[in-house]
Amino acid sequence: MKPIKLIVKTKTEKYPIIIGSNLISNLSKQIKKNSIKFKNCLIVVDKKIPKKFINKIKKSLSQRTLIFYINATEKNKNQKTVNNILKVLLNKNFSRDDCLMAVGGGITGDVTGFVASQFKRGLQFINIPTTLLSQVDSSIGGKTGINTIYGKNLIGSFYQPKLVISDIKFLDSLPRRELICGYGEILKHSLILDKNFYNYLNKNVSKIISLRSPFTEKAIYKSCKIKKEVIEKDEKEKNFRKVLNFGHTFAHAYESTLGYSKKLNHGEAVILGINTALKFSYKNNYLKKKEFQSILSHIKSSKLPFDIQKFFSTKNLNTILKFMSKDKKNNSDKINLILLKKIGAPLIQNKFSKKNLKLFLKDELTN
Repeated sequence: MKPIKLIVKTKTEKYPIIIGSNLISNLSKQIKKNSIKFKNCLIVVDKKIPKKFINKIKKSLSQRTLIFYINATEKNKNQKTVNNILKVLLNKNFSRDDCLMAVGGGITGDVTGFVASQFKRGLQFINIPTTLLSQVDSSIGGKTGINTIYGKNLIGSFYQPKLVISDIKFLDSLPRRELICGYGEILKHSLILDKNFYNYLNKNVSKIISLRSPFTEKAIYKSCKIKKEVIEKDEKEKNFRKVLNFGHTFAHAYESTLGYSKKLNHGEAVILGINTALKFSYKNNYLKKKEFQSILSHIKSSKLPFDIQKFFSTKNLNTILKFMSKDKKNNSDKINLILLKKIGAPLIQNKFSKKNLKLFLKDELTN
């Protein structure tokens, strides 16, 4: 299958997303084709990436390259990691015309993109997402950020890459758990904006998660296209882009409550968050029963995580609410949620009191 190209056009940047197989072998060609020029490149790599992929990237680049490995966990998505990367750029006297490249999942891309936005007020950034989750979500749209003890992604910037290379060969090395995490974001994109895509996923979910071609490529492309259309309308999340946070207010609170434990990774938290937001939409009479049951059935039959009682009990309730109230999307004492009216029709401005949410979550954790 030939590589597929999408062009993202925002007010600050215009850049391509290339989706295909074995693209990193011709990385230099893609860089030249898109008129990206630099002399030095620092490649920030998640140390879990198989060495054969890094060797291919180094071999393909004619520029001087340095490799910086990170242990890409939510706990290490912090200022200390940022400072360590900045130290290398400063010691090696990188200029704003040089390049910072991320090779890894969403954590690697978020941290590297944040460094790129900060170093000398911005140097060139190329993102090579290696997980299904990062290929369909975090690599598109320019959101960068790090975590603090106060919550997830509370420090960050909007900084668009020059190029995104989504090489599906990386996905072959992923465990099924990681592929399911990525599928959660694909499902989210279909729920908020494209019912036809949701119907396609309903028929082909097992083929997509099993990496059958061309089903996986089509799902990645459609998912990226939805996100591209959203960020082109609202790059800085002033209004419409908030639809992409469907399920995320719950999800980030779940992650933070568990201290970014390996028991629940980001993608799984998002799926749990989507499931919780669906139930909240239904119980508040926004979502009709037929569509609610269809989505719930899809989540369960696809063996996606759906039961928050496996991870939390009522003793976690106040902690979950504390993190939900600190979510960056809130601008009042109430908690803002993205909900669903029907498949393809999200509801953006919905503010609820902590008391309302506490009663709902207590019910979810006990029944």
